[in-house]
Amino acid sequence: MNSFEIFWNGINPVVINVGFVILGFFFNAYLSRANAMAASQRASVIMDEARKQAEAIVHEGNVSAREEVLKVREHSEKEQEAKRQSIIALEDRVIAREKDISRKLELLETKDRALTEKLEKAEQQNEDLKTKQTELKGYIEEAARRIQEVGSLSKEDARKLIMNQTEKELEVEISGLIRQQQKTVHEQARAEARDLVCTAIERYAAEHVSNITVTQVALPSEDMKGRLIGKEGRNFKSFEMESGVNLIIDETPGMVQLSSFDPVRREVARVALEKLMADGRIHPASIEETVKKTRSEIDEIIRQAGEDALYKLGISGVAPELVKILGQLKYRTSYKQNVLDHSMEMASLMAMMAADLDLDVDLAKRVGIFHDLGKAVDHEVEGPHATIGANLLRKYGEVPLVYNAVAAHHDDVEKNSVYAVLASAADAMTAARPGARMDTTDLYLQRLEKIEKIANSFKGVEKCYAIQAGRELRVMVEGDKVDDARALILAREIANRIQDEVKYPGQIKVTVIRETRAIEYAK
Repeated sequence: MNSFEIFWNGINPVVINVGFVILGFFFNAYLSRANAMAASQRASVIMDEARKQAEAIVHEGNVSAREEVLKVREHSEKEQEAKRQSIIALEDRVIAREKDISRKLELLETKDRALTEKLEKAEQQNEDLKTKQTELKGYIEEAARRIQEVGSLSKEDARKLIMNQTEKELEVEISGLIRQQQKTVHEQARAEARDLVCTAIERYAAEHVSNITVTQVALPSEDMKGRLIGKEGRNFKSFEMESGVNLIIDETPGMVQLSSFDPVRREVARVALEKLMADGRIHPASIEETVKKTRSEIDEIIRQAGEDALYKLGISGVAPELVKILGQLKYRTSYKQNVLDHSMEMASLMAMMAADLDLDVDLAKRVGIFHDLGKAVDHEVEGPHATIGANLLRKYGEVPLVYNAVAAHHDDVEKNSVYAVLASAADAMTAARPGARMDTTDLYLQRLEKIEKIANSFKGVEKCYAIQAGRELRVMVEGDKVDDARALILAREIANRIQDEVKYPGQIKVTVIRETRAIEYAK
């Protein structure tokens, strides 16, 4: 018997049974665990399948929900579009109905106005008939009274009475005819104003020009004359050569004179000379530098003056060369009247007359501002300044109406437009107003005195006054000597006398004032 058999035989059967029990327990536990793992795996598979099915169901639900939402949205949009179209159609019907109502209201208002006018006219005619009836009754009573008076008069007295009565009746009739004629003239004035006004004012286009060619410059001291002359006259010669102006240094104390027909050169020389005297360094190099710098400054001032004048008048589209030439008129004078200011005033006058005559206001302004353009260069170019200015305007692209009016405003060429006539008249009017030119003030006062003298020469005139710078004459008459009918005739007679005997720019308004005062005292 080997050792294993001895060992096996020596083991208690109880121990063997316990071992089998323990082994069975572990085997059973192993089987249970294996079964549990298999069940868990099956459960996981089932859960995955369930999850996939749930996701599929959810996806299908989402798709179905989106389709439903889209269907609902399309349906809603269709309903909204249908409602919108319905509202638009309703609005169109309402607008059409409002237009129809507006037309009917306008028609009713027109009919109402016409009916009101007819009623007012009927009432006025009724009042006129009552007035005429009263007047007729008064005439009958007056005639009956006069018949009674004439019955006791002599032949001579009767003749005088009839003549006086006839004269008064004729005055009333003439007054009525004048009023009727004035009404007719006013109705036709708009159509005939252009020819009437132009013919009436054309005779005033006369003017004479006098240039100022010398400028005086004050000196700070008498020894400045020697410094201006310089050694062997080099400063004197250098100044004249650089400025192009004659420098006159004589025995006149405290001053020198600058002489030139070019006003711009005189202004450049004056400013440069004042700068040199203020600086104190006077030699050919400083003279050349100062004159050159001053000329640039004056050129800028000239350009700015031209631009400012055009801006104030609202004129645009002017060539830069014309702007500079226009600015040179700032240093040009005629009868002590600044030519640039005179041109701006004339442009304003022409604009007002053009507006009254239904003409092109902008075109009239261009003629007015450019009418004396030739005076800026008439010392350099031969010929009348009107012709020179017209040639410049033609050269720089202005329209024919403008340069013809400029050339014709002194009758140098034939006038071919109404603007040329207006230019002649406006030029004379700006020169004739008081204060515009020094040598016309006495003539202006004489004209006012003559106008008042003419009015005072008429019977029944108590006093008269020329006002509005001679553009209006107010005549006060005696109320007991001049009645209403005579006052109208008197105004016409005074106006005719003034028109025949006095030369004046524009027109003079004659106003006859008749006033009756009744004064009594209560005691």
